[in-house]
Amino acid sequence: MRRRNMANRLASEKSPYLLQHASNPVDWYPWGEEAFAAARREDKPIFLSVGYATCHWCHVMEHESFEDPAIAEVLNARFVPVKVDREERPDVDRVYMLFVQATTGSGGWPMSVWLTPDLQPFYGGTYFPPDGRYGRPGFASVLAEISRAWQENRDGVADSAARLTGRLRGFAAAGPQQPAAVPSPGALAGAVREFEASFDGQRGGFGGAPKFPRPAELLFLLRESRRSGHAAALDMAVRTLRAMADGGMRDHLGGGFHRYAVDADWRVPHFEKMLYDQAQLVLAYLEAHQAAGIPEFAAAAADTLRYVSREMTDPGGGFYSAEDADSLPPEEAGTAGARKSEGAFYLWTAAELDALLGQDAPLVRARFGIEPGGNAPFDPHGEFTGKNLLYLASPTAQAASDHGLGVNDAEGRLARARQAMYDARARRPRPLRDDKILTAWNGLMIAAFARAFRVLRNHAHLESARRAATFLRATMWQPASQTLFRRYREGDVAIEAYAEDYACLVWGLLELVQADGDPAWLEWALELQRRQDELFWDDGAGGWYATTGRDASVILRMKEDYDGAEPSATSVAVSNLIVLAHLTGDPVWRARIERTFQGAAARITGAGRSVPMMLAGLSAWHAGVQQIAIVGAAGDPSREALERVAAARFLPFAVVVPIAPGARQRRLGAVAPFVTAMGALDGRSTAYVCRDFACQAPVTDPTSLAAQLPS
Repeated sequence: MRRRNMANRLASEKSPYLLQHASNPVDWYPWGEEAFAAARREDKPIFLSVGYATCHWCHVMEHESFEDPAIAEVLNARFVPVKVDREERPDVDRVYMLFVQATTGSGGWPMSVWLTPDLQPFYGGTYFPPDGRYGRPGFASVLAEISRAWQENRDGVADSAARLTGRLRGFAAAGPQQPAAVPSPGALAGAVREFEASFDGQRGGFGGAPKFPRPAELLFLLRESRRSGHAAALDMAVRTLRAMADGGMRDHLGGGFHRYAVDADWRVPHFEKMLYDQAQLVLAYLEAHQAAGIPEFAAAAADTLRYVSREMTDPGGGFYSAEDADSLPPEEAGTAGARKSEGAFYLWTAAELDALLGQDAPLVRARFGIEPGGNAPFDPHGEFTGKNLLYLASPTAQAASDHGLGVNDAEGRLARARQAMYDARARRPRPLRDDKILTAWNGLMIAAFARAFRVLRNHAHLESARRAATFLRATMWQPASQTLFRRYREGDVAIEAYAEDYACLVWGLLELVQADGDPAWLEWALELQRRQDELFWDDGAGGWYATTGRDASVILRMKEDYDGAEPSATSVAVSNLIVLAHLTGDPVWRARIERTFQGAAARITGAGRSVPMMLAGLSAWHAGVQQIAIVGAAGDPSREALERVAAARFLPFAVVVPIAPGARQRRLGAVAPFVTAMGALDGRSTAYVCRDFACQAPVTDPTSLAAQLPS
């Protein structure tokens, strides 16, 4: 048996998650042929453990089981243990999550699956405690029972695995039984009714605890409110965003949002921070700000972007993946045997704040709901005892009045207090940061920064988007072979990209070209889209497969048809094609859009809530898309004035292209021909508002442009 504390095979990996397990006594293999060959040679089942670096229950299972020498001895002797980072290998995760969900009715991480040496699953689950508790069987007893079954009933296990794998292949291959029409606007109205039926009218959000942000839902509701004038759609989006911004899921000191709320009131967060949440929530808050005129939403978006710029940006320009929920409690830092706990970096005692803030402490306590004995209404693991989670307990005006202060005075005091709290918190042990750079998530973040520039007009946002796109083009893209890669870390580029990487990067580039008008972004987006179609397009049923199907170790070629925390590649791609169709006029995009909506018709009409990003695209399809071209030299104040008019309105069904006359316009016209003849009238920046490439009279002043746009 390998000695305790001797590094295992994972020590040579780049994934932060795999490296977390590199000193386990478990003799882990990374996913790959070495592990599969060992299973065949030794005639052992594979134990597959899937998780990610900032997963709280992954940390728990590691501490309880994978650091336990006795459990490690069983795993090493009777199984071939394999570790997978789900964020690096979503293809592997997706296959076995389908199995776990199909056989247990639920899923999550850590995911634990037992496979035959030919990679067919026969038993699985999520977190297993070391011994029976929480209504779950103990991991040690599960290992013993599976080992016994493998030794005594090998044929039965193999037959079961083959049968289950056959069922999974059936699920993966399932598609529309007959050609369907593109769903009508009535399907969109039906989806809004689905959301209304599950909406929590008292607290915002959908359903009960736990409550997840799922921004694609909000993007759809905002679009449908614009397309159809559905007031309830806008109300649901606004109330949900307000609840998240005011609740404990938002980091009120450092910016950004935690993963989700474990309670129905949005008070108690699960404290990890994921890049994909920050990106999508920025987009949702910006759009709601435009749609409803709520300055606090613009502030929430800007605050989140400051967090990403400060804490989640690589020196090269790319964006890191996540920050952990767990960290060392500051009062235990440096203590032998101290263990990390959830939220320790973010929690406060009332006494700590009193000592830090002095005479301003009562105001801060009122504003953020601080209580002497702690304020967590829900504490499932006893980690918040005596501690306070920050949330907006009362409006500033109310807190000021209660303490005999004017609003301006109170705002100044609260700003100083927040800075003092931020500075004090910065001296605490920080949560682990997962510093790998993923193409798909970076694409989402590029989209968020580019859109923020268009709405908020902060050039730092545009620079962040450009730097990230430049970084990805230089490191993750091989133009000679037309190969995009998924992951970068510490100079190492690995894993050929999946459909989601292409789709999300194209989304980011399309937002970026609308922000700065650089034709290079559109040219690259077109190149990536064509490559995505070559590798992943399903010419039969429409949509895009998640993988190429070339990796024999991934036993199912699946097509994601669910928009969860991350939207599916197909849902993102169909919206990308709508933009490309209205920029280039290429009829191939229109045909693929229609085929995709036809293939998704059953899901759209039967379970619309499961595909909100697809619904957002369908809303745009039925609304029709405007082209707004603004021609003028970069930096010209008159062009800026026209752009501000467009930015002030919620125009989800418009493609806005800033055009610099001269070489850039000629280059842009080579791929978007409709812009070729557009000129600046009398040397003044000029706006053209078009639909289906037919334009209204060009205008040069902001008032005239405003009159041509939806109010």
